[in-house]
Amino acid sequence: MLERFATAPAAAAFVAGDITVTYGQLTEWIERERRWVREAGICGGQVVAIVADYSPDVYALLLALALEGCVLVPLSTQAVVERGTALDLAEAGWLIDASRLGERTITRLTEDAPAHPLLARLTAASTPGLVLFSSGSTGTPKGIVHDLGRVAEKFRRQGRRHVAICFLMIDHFGGINTLLAITSGLGTVVTVPDRSPRAICEAIERQRVTLLPTTPSFLTMLLASQAPTSFDLSSLEVISYGTEVMPQTTLDRLGTAFPDVRLLQTYGLSEVGVLRSQSRADGSRWVRVGGAGFETRVVNGILWVRSAYAMLGYLGAPDPFDADGWFCTQDRVEQEGEWLRILGRDTDLINVAGQKVYPAEIENCILELEGIEDVAVHAEPHPLLGAIVVARVRTVGVEEAAALKLRVRKHCLAGLAPYKVPTRVVAWEGATVSARQKKLRRAG
Repeated sequence: MLERFATAPAAAAFVAGDITVTYGQLTEWIERERRWVREAGICGGQVVAIVADYSPDVYALLLALALEGCVLVPLSTQAVVERGTALDLAEAGWLIDASRLGERTITRLTEDAPAHPLLARLTAASTPGLVLFSSGSTGTPKGIVHDLGRVAEKFRRQGRRHVAICFLMIDHFGGINTLLAITSGLGTVVTVPDRSPRAICEAIERQRVTLLPTTPSFLTMLLASQAPTSFDLSSLEVISYGTEVMPQTTLDRLGTAFPDVRLLQTYGLSEVGVLRSQSRADGSRWVRVGGAGFETRVVNGILWVRSAYAMLGYLGAPDPFDADGWFCTQDRVEQEGEWLRILGRDTDLINVAGQKVYPAEIENCILELEGIEDVAVHAEPHPLLGAIVVARVRTVGVEEAAALKLRVRKHCLAGLAPYKVPTRVVAWEGATVSARQKKLRRAG
């Protein structure tokens, strides 16, 4: 990557507000950060946690630490796992807090070498590593350990140059993947002060962004906000979406709102990486996934993946790979030849008196109604049925709760089997998505 940066020293690597950093400057910053790392006493074979959001100096620091042979633990200020838990699981020796622009603090946490075999394997050889965290379907934290060289190998081949917003958080595999993809292609990373629909649209207009990688939940909110009509978004060439099931209603509205933009469904998991994907041209949720280094198969309706870029294993959880290296994604799919349609994660499934209910199907139905900003569906225990369906609904304007419940249930009864119709409809003013812009489907 450094050799590639040297071929385009005048090209814009990062745009942060009014500041543009070229690839020539970025290369100098990386060397500056390597000197800073050494002077701070950080050396290869150590685990270093960094609290930050995207910026050119943070990216330079990440690459500097990788080049020095450190294991990186990127954390956002809105991490899915409590910071202390993450630092303990990763056995971090250092904590660098760069969450405030222009400020940086460094703390030595421990001088002990990591004891976990996966971490010890990396640190003993000064192999650059990457640790990301997931709260898991049960809420039990687990660390996902990657060999960073293996992750980066996917980008040895230069991709298409884009001007892109790094939307997914820095502690999300999709965010790291985007960062590496854009810079390895000598594109421009646009950073944003927040991830609200208005801020994203303003950045697209101002920086002539060509690629927006995001989530279906954000796109649903974007369309409901009407922000796209207030800005010039004509530079957009591709909107890619992943991490969760896309409601067909949202996909149809996107096609209408952005008729000249390519809508690309992506697929990946922190454990195996991001697969190459191709959306079917009919505007549906059918997608073909795979590419060099990836194999897929469907077993009893569940997608399995074998990846050359897979993680080494978990911290705080058993090894999930089978004897042949296959990983069960827990994503239930329909299959038509080489095309797949993802129905939802098995862990999100609601069992109503023995009948399977996918929250995404109900959410899609409710989003067909006018005046709905977003909806999140989850299960609630029931003594006779096992569980009932609960829908938390955010409306664009104020709507009386009883009227909303009647409207939602009537519409669902017309389009869904009776057991799928929400028993409870809650007029919701709280969040329906997490800090990672993914649907919150847990009670509370």
